[in-house]
Amino acid sequence: MLNGHQLKGSDQALASAHDVAMLDLDGVVYIGRAAVPRAPESLAAAREAGLRLAFITNNAARPPQKVAANIRDLEIEATAEDVVTSAQAAARVLAERLEPGAKVVNLGAAGLSEPLEAAGLVPVAVDEDAEAIVTGYNPELLWKDILRAAVRIKDGLFWVASNTDMTFPAAYGIAPGHGVLVDTLRRFANVEPVVAGKPSKPLLEETIRRTGAEHPLMVGDRLDTDIEGGRNMGIDTLLVLTGVTGLEEIVAAEPERRPTYISSDLGGLLETHQAPESDGTTARLGGWTAEVRDGELQVSGDGATDDWWRVVATSAWAHVDATGSVVSIGALAAPPRPDADGGAVVSGT
Repeated sequence: MLNGHQLKGSDQALASAHDVAMLDLDGVVYIGRAAVPRAPESLAAAREAGLRLAFITNNAARPPQKVAANIRDLEIEATAEDVVTSAQAAARVLAERLEPGAKVVNLGAAGLSEPLEAAGLVPVAVDEDAEAIVTGYNPELLWKDILRAAVRIKDGLFWVASNTDMTFPAAYGIAPGHGVLVDTLRRFANVEPVVAGKPSKPLLEETIRRTGAEHPLMVGDRLDTDIEGGRNMGIDTLLVLTGVTGLEEIVAAEPERRPTYISSDLGGLLETHQAPESDGTTARLGGWTAEVRDGELQVSGDGATDDWWRVVATSAWAHVDATGSVVSIGALAAPPRPDADGGAVVSGT
């Protein structure tokens, strides 16, 4: 039997039960250049309830000032101090290892140079003497510099990678992310980098340090970075369904990628969360019943959208923990997402 993990309940609204929400950006706060529906008003209400907001990103190319300005353009309050990037986390990792004034090769965009300098380090070019190298997403990176960096890493130069994201959403479609470069360097040099971004710990540790959080909540739309990152830190997580994660990903989630809470969107910060009642692979909540019959997940009843997702997750995870096999979803279709008025109610068969 696998080491399972099920949803928890909260008698308090999450905005009251936690002191800091660590918010992923793309798919949570915005999609492209538009705010996620209900995000601005939900975040404003969460602030009013006393929850501090920290906007965290694996993107090491943009400085916090630019990220905050983009968020403010969506009518969401944000300052540079509210933003924590993987570049800042990478600089912290390096500063804790190196002496002040140490030279570090910056094989990323300009967004990496500022936090390196703020940490007392000196960013240099790939051919200069250095005690470490840091890599990040940089669309202007030249192949000759990649070649030189690969050899230096293989020869023993200490390496920190801002993140290992294999893709990112570009205007022209899903494009290769910095993780593709990391994989290339790793395979050539046979060296594992220290990774600053999610799901590794440094970015979340840096956020907790900067905010002084005692009861943080990680909020994200991705199981493999946001949720796994929170689980790695041993903190509660909220999965919102406004980004990349859907039914297939949820039912197949491995224990280390299962959230503490599930909500359709950031309105879940303002709500209490009830965990389903479960008996084996049968889960019940708010008028819904989910159960596994002959390896196939089935749902009946009616009720709120979020409760549908919660019984589905509970039943599916119980099945995989008991059998080691991912449940079949057959013809099961996810309910429509709530509209801007929230509180969608759907019916099942």
